Amino acid sequence: MTAGLMMHEQCLPIVEETVGELAQCWEGQSPTATIEQAVEAFGESLVLACSFGSENVVLIDLLTRVWPEARALFIDTGYHFAETLELKDRILERYPRLRLEVAKPLLTVEEQQAHYGERLYEHQPDQCCALRKVEPLNRALRPYKAWMTGMRREQAHTRTGLGVVQWDARRGMVKFNPLAHWTDRQIWTYIFKHQLPYNPLHDQGYPSIGCSPATCTAAAVAGADSRSGRWQGKAKTECGLHL
Repeated sequence: MTAGLMMHEQCLPIVEETVGELAQCWEGQSPTATIEQAVEAFGESLVLACSFGSENVVLIDLLTRVWPEARALFIDTGYHFAETLELKDRILERYPRLRLEVAKPLLTVEEQQAHYGERLYEHQPDQCCALRKVEPLNRALRPYKAWMTGMRREQAHTRTGLGVVQWDARRGMVKFNPLAHWTDRQIWTYIFKHQLPYNPLHDQGYPSIGCSPATCTAAAVAGADSRSGRWQGKAKTECGLHL
């Protein structure tokens, strides 16, 4: 048994009442230890929410080393960069046992435009995110009891209080963030060390990659946090998936 799993036995069961104490108990441990504990506790009831950003590439590699047939979830908003979709295919080639579920909005892009007008992402970005990201995620997560993300504290000021394990009150489930304490340097060191595929847009100044319209994703502002390129010029820093 690994040291990480032994720590899990010494701590508490992973339920709403214990996640705060567990977050403190696990704070200094490795992402692999957190992943082992998550897989041991939830198994088939655990899914990784994946957008194929740099953090997700690392997390897929770490997770499949523990659980080769891991479950993952990708939300196809209909607005993704071609580079993101190409990376998805490359990841599936590299990890053929990964079970990837693709969730889609209830409305196609064309149906949304017909109902709400064109460029909803520009005029009402929160509503667009709710339709194309939040609703599909909520629907796709219903069969599960826990989910895992690549969120990190260093990404934005809105994420500095992130725990390695949290209670997702809105969805009534456990949420794991194994890379919460990792830095950009650690992410890229891991990617290069293990020769992992990654989105080439990262090399063009896009540390955070979402939907392709320029109002949703742009190159980051020099000296700002990694999410400064998201919804530039708007009082919006998150799509709503993690609030």
